[in-house]
Amino acid sequence: MSTRRIRGAAVTAALAAAVTACSAPSSGGEGDAKSGSVVIGVASEPDTLSPLLGYGKDGNSKIFDGLLARDADLKLKPALAAALPEIADGGRTYTYTLRDGVEFSDGEPLTAADVVYTYRTALDAKTNNTFKSELDAVKEVRASGDDKVVFTLRYPYAAFAARTVLPIVPEHLAGKQDPNTGSFNTEPVGTGPYVLSKWSKGEKLTFKANPRYWGGEPKVRTFTMAVIADDNVRATRLRSGDLDGAVLPPNLAATFKNDDGRRTYDARSYDFRAVTLPTPNKVTGDRAVRQALDAAVDREAMVGKILDGAGRPAYGPLPVDDPAFTKAIERAQDLGRARKILDEAGWKPAGDGIRAKGGQRASFTLLYPSGDKVRQDHALAYASDAKKAGIEVKAESATWEVIEPRMKDTAVLAGFGSTGDPDFGLYTLLHSSLAGDGFNNMARYDNPAVDRALDNGRRGQDPAERTAAYDKLQRALVQDPGYTFLTHIDHLYVLADRWDGLSTQLEPHEHGFASGPWWNIEDWQPKK
Repeated sequence: MSTRRIRGAAVTAALAAAVTACSAPSSGGEGDAKSGSVVIGVASEPDTLSPLLGYGKDGNSKIFDGLLARDADLKLKPALAAALPEIADGGRTYTYTLRDGVEFSDGEPLTAADVVYTYRTALDAKTNNTFKSELDAVKEVRASGDDKVVFTLRYPYAAFAARTVLPIVPEHLAGKQDPNTGSFNTEPVGTGPYVLSKWSKGEKLTFKANPRYWGGEPKVRTFTMAVIADDNVRATRLRSGDLDGAVLPPNLAATFKNDDGRRTYDARSYDFRAVTLPTPNKVTGDRAVRQALDAAVDREAMVGKILDGAGRPAYGPLPVDDPAFTKAIERAQDLGRARKILDEAGWKPAGDGIRAKGGQRASFTLLYPSGDKVRQDHALAYASDAKKAGIEVKAESATWEVIEPRMKDTAVLAGFGSTGDPDFGLYTLLHSSLAGDGFNNMARYDNPAVDRALDNGRRGQDPAERTAAYDKLQRALVQDPGYTFLTHIDHLYVLADRWDGLSTQLEPHEHGFASGPWWNIEDWQPKK
C-alpha cells in the first residue's frame, strides 16, 4: 500500500507531491506543553476521514473509536464496548455490549444502531472501499436493544475480534449521505478524543480536544499534522523549530542523535518494501525472471546501506521475528543461481549484457513515488543487483496520480504490511480474487496453492493448522514470487522532549498519521 493515502486496503497509501514551501502551521511554530499544543510533520494525508471508506480501519483514529482498541502491546481492550465480546456457537457468534454514556462529539448518544449501520454500509457493494474482504466472515450484524450488537459469522474466524477496531460512525449524520461522496468524508463526527477543526488539503489538518470524550478530556488541547511529503524538507522544518516532531528516514533521524532537546523513537514494524512484478507484463510475468530477481537481490546490503541497520531483510511478507515466519526460506544473494535460472529459461545474454528471449529484452520499468528517498534508494539498489544478472530495471520517480493507472502492468516499489494476525495483509496482498482491486494484489498474483493456504489460514481454528497453512504459503512464494521482497523497515520519529507518556507500538505499513509515538496522544502529560 502507498503512504500518501489512508485507504481501505491492507495495503494503501502513497506520498503526496513534495511540499517545499507550505506555510507554517497555525500554531505559529513550535507547540508547547504549557499551551497544550503539538505540531507534527508527516509524509501523507488521507483521502478521506470516513471509516466507511477505510480511514482508521486498523485502529488509532483520533476522531473515532471502534468497539475494541489495542494497547501498547497490541492486546485487544474494550473501547466503545464495555468488555471483550462474548463468543458462542463454536466461534460463529460475537456479542458486544456497549459502554454506557458515550456521546458523539455533536452530543448525540451512541447506540447499537450506529454500529450496525457502520458495518452494513462498509460491507455494501455500493460503498467504494477495498477492505470488504477483511470482513468476509460477517454474515449478519444486528442490534439487540440499544446497547447490544450481535455478529453472526459464515464460518469461525479466529481473528475476528481484532477486526472490530473498525471505527463507528453516527447513523444520524452519515446515514443521510452517499458514503462515497458525502460531506462526512471531510467533516467527520465521532466519539474519539479529538475533533477535526480544520483541514487545508495538501498542507495540514488541525485537531482539537473533544470535551465530550468518554475517556476524559486530553491534556494536549490541539495538535496539527503538517503534510510535508519530502523527507528533507520535513527534517529542515523540524530543525528550525517549525515542528515539534516528525517521522523521518534513518539517515535523517540520525542527524538529531545528539540533540538534547529532542528524543528519537524507534518502532519495530511489519512494514516491508517490495517490488511488484505484474503478471500481465511480458518480462515480469515470466516466472523465471521473477525467480532470478529474487536470487539476485542483496537484502543484507540494503538493510546496512539504505536503512543504516534500522530494519531486517525481507524474505517474504512476514518479518523474521514473526511467530509464523518460516525460517527455512531465509536466503542470501546468489547471482550464480540467478544467471542459471535465466539461462535454462532461454533468456540469453545479448551484446549489451542485457538478456533477451524470442526478441524480447529482459527490461522493465520500476516506478517509485517522488520525494521518498528510502524507496528511491531501494529502487536504485534493486536495479543495480538485477543488472548483474542481465536484467535491465529502469527506475523512474513519479507521483501516485501517474503511478496508479500504470501499476496494472508496470512494476512499483511498494510498501505493505499489517499487524495483528497473518491473515491481515497477506490475504489482500496475494489472493487472486483481489487481483487489481485498488492497492490489493497489485502484482495480480494468481497461485492456486497460495489461495488455498490463505483460505485455510483464514478459516482455520487450530493454531497448528493455521501455522502449517502459512508455512505452505511462504514456501510457495519462494518458488513462484509475485513480488521481490526487499526489507522490513523500522520506523523512526524525532520529537521535542516536552511530554511524558510517549511510546511506540509494533507498527503496520501505515504510519506517521495514525501510528507513531502519538498513537496515544490523548494520554500524554506535560513534563513537570
